[in-house]
Amino acid sequence: MKTFTDKRRNASSDGGNSGFKMKQLPFMGVICSVTLYIVYRTTNYQYYETQMETKLHPFDSVEDNELPSGKLKDLPRGIMHTRSDLELRHQWRKSLRSAVKVNTNKNLLAMPVGIKQKEHVDDVVKKFRTENFTIVLFHYDGKVDGWWDLDWCDKAIHIVAHNQTKWWFAKRFLHPDIVSTYDYIFLWDEDLGVEHFNPGRYLEIVKSEGLEISQPALDPNSTEIHHRITIRSRMKKFHRRVYELRGKTRCSNISEGPPCSGFVEGMAPVFSRAAWRCAWHLIQNDLVHGWGMDMKLGYCAQGDRTKNVGVIDREYIVHKGIQTLGGTGELTKKTKKIRRQSTWELKIFKERWNQAVTQDKDWIDPFPRQQRRRKHKRQSKFVDLYD
Repeated sequence: MKTFTDKRRNASSDGGNSGFKMKQLPFMGVICSVTLYIVYRTTNYQYYETQMETKLHPFDSVEDNELPSGKLKDLPRGIMHTRSDLELRHQWRKSLRSAVKVNTNKNLLAMPVGIKQKEHVDDVVKKFRTENFTIVLFHYDGKVDGWWDLDWCDKAIHIVAHNQTKWWFAKRFLHPDIVSTYDYIFLWDEDLGVEHFNPGRYLEIVKSEGLEISQPALDPNSTEIHHRITIRSRMKKFHRRVYELRGKTRCSNISEGPPCSGFVEGMAPVFSRAAWRCAWHLIQNDLVHGWGMDMKLGYCAQGDRTKNVGVIDREYIVHKGIQTLGGTGELTKKTKKIRRQSTWELKIFKERWNQAVTQDKDWIDPFPRQQRRRKHKRQSKFVDLYD
C-alpha cells in the first residue's frame, strides 16, 4: 500500500523527468538547426560546383541542339560523353576510387620536336612538369626511341608524323573538343630558352590582366626577332602595344592592330580555351606553315584585341632561331623550297581571308580601320616605347 510520502516521491520524480525533457527541447532545436544549415550549405556548394563545372567544361552536358540530328537517337542521353582529353589512363587500377580520380592537369603544352633539339626540349618540359602541365610532343623526325632516357618521357603524349609542321599537328590532334578540359594551351616551338620563364607566374599575370591570347616576351639578345612588339620591356610586367617610328612598319599612338597592338607571333603563342576554339578554325587544313595567321589571331581574342592580347615581360624567353623545318640560317636546297612554300601559303591565306570577307555578307569586321585626322598623325614623340 502506497503511503502519502511515496506519492510525493513519485510526483517529484515525474516532475523531474518532465523538466529534463523540457530542457532537452532547446538543445534538440539547436541540433536540428545546425543539421539543416549543414544540409543547406552542402546542397548550395554542390550546386555552385555544378555551375562552375558547366562553365569551365561546357561540353560535358549534352543539350538537344548539340546532338547531330537523328544520329545519336539510339543512345540514352546519360551515357553520352561529349568531350575527351589527352590524359594518360592506366590499363588497371588498385581501386574503383582511383579509377574516377579527377584530372588535376588544367593546362597543356604542345611542341613539335626533333631529336637534335632534345636538350632544349628537356629544359622546357621540366619547367612545365613542375606546374602539372599535360605534355604533348609532335615528333616530326620520327625518332621517338631517343627520348626514353628522360624521366618524364613516359608521362608525355607522343605523336609521330614525318616532316610535318606544328600547325599540321595542331589542326589534326588539338581539336577544341579534345582540349576543352584545359584552361590554357601553349603551342610552342622547340628552339626556346626558358631560363627566365616560369609557367605558373606567367599564368598569374595572364589571368589577372584578362588576356585571352598572349606570349612571353623575347630577350633582346634572341637570335631571331621579327616584330618590335615581342621584345621584352625591362620596366614593365606586360605590354599590349608598342610604338616604333623607324623602319618599314611604323607604330604610333594612332596605329591600330597588328603588329603594333593585338599581336603575338607564331613561335610561342598561349591561348585560353575560348580563344583556341576560334584559332583552331582559323588554321587552314592544307596550309601547314601558318604564315599570315599571326596577323589575324586578334579576331579570336574574345573581344577587343587591343585589351585581350598581350606580351608578358616579367616572364620572358630566348628565341634561339635554330633551323629545323626551314628556319633561317644557311639556306640549303631543302630550306629554300620550304621558304618558297611558306611564302606561297601566305599569299593563299590572304586571298582566302579577303574572299571570305567579301562573300560573308552577314559578317561585320569588329576592327574596322578608322579614319584619323592628319593633325593626329603629326604626334611623333613618346615617353615609352611600350604600353
